[in-house]
Amino acid sequence: MSAVADFLDHLRVEKRMSAHTLDAYQRDLGALTQWCEHDGRGDVLALQVEDVRAFIAAEHRRGLTAKSLQRRLSACRSFYAWQVKQGTLPASPAAPIRAPKAPRKLPQVLDPDEAKALVEVPTDAPLGLRDRALLELFYSSGIRLSELCALRWRDLDLDDALVTVLGKGSKQRIVPLGSHARQALAQWRASTGAGSDAQVFPGRGGGPITPRAVQLRIRQLAQRQGLFKRVHPHLLRHSFASHILESSGDLRGVQELLGHADIATTQIYTHLDFQHLAKVYDAAHPRAKRKKQE
Repeated sequence: MSAVADFLDHLRVEKRMSAHTLDAYQRDLGALTQWCEHDGRGDVLALQVEDVRAFIAAEHRRGLTAKSLQRRLSACRSFYAWQVKQGTLPASPAAPIRAPKAPRKLPQVLDPDEAKALVEVPTDAPLGLRDRALLELFYSSGIRLSELCALRWRDLDLDDALVTVLGKGSKQRIVPLGSHARQALAQWRASTGAGSDAQVFPGRGGGPITPRAVQLRIRQLAQRQGLFKRVHPHLLRHSFASHILESSGDLRGVQELLGHADIATTQIYTHLDFQHLAKVYDAAHPRAKRKKQE
């Protein structure tokens, strides 16, 4: 087994990483392997610091964005760090290399009125109960798309209004549910008569609904509800986090609810909160706005 394949097997079996994450590692390390072959650098385990730096530079010349280059280098660092841990290499040739900085874009969010308009889809329409339950769950809990697709009824405690999800890195967390989500889920389950082991949102054949199916359905429902933004599952997660932080100011609490390992990931929502405060200030303070040019 090649060094890269051995590492990917470690991620899949021991780290239990998701298929999506494994695909990303495979693409990034595959690019490194192809570059070695094309450039005559030999085996990936023979690379030195200057070789890895040359690889990142070559990817930059191909037009990869700073964010993509960061991901490439992160995959290389993880791969070589594991080789060092295994005793295959004395040191990582990727460790000294700094990734290019990427401008951090603020996530788009729905305002509370838009979120309310979205989740309150008619329940008498075909699949209306399912759609309402799905949207209310997303906005009420802020769970990830992959977490929602994997849910079974045994993961939901509707009496105590809690949902247990298995997040990134196979880390389990428990998230509270709002009353509207709890009611919508109870109505959806009553309409199906599903047992505790059944998928909450089954796809074709009774298996879990696919992420793509959820994305397409949310886009359709948003347009039907008169929202013509680019609405997707992660937008509901962003909206959940932003609205909770705006009301509570509890950054650590939002970090726990979202399942972020690093609070720096959660801190982006403080910028959104500041934008909201800046708008309030501009609207309210008599000397906040600049005079219009005549």
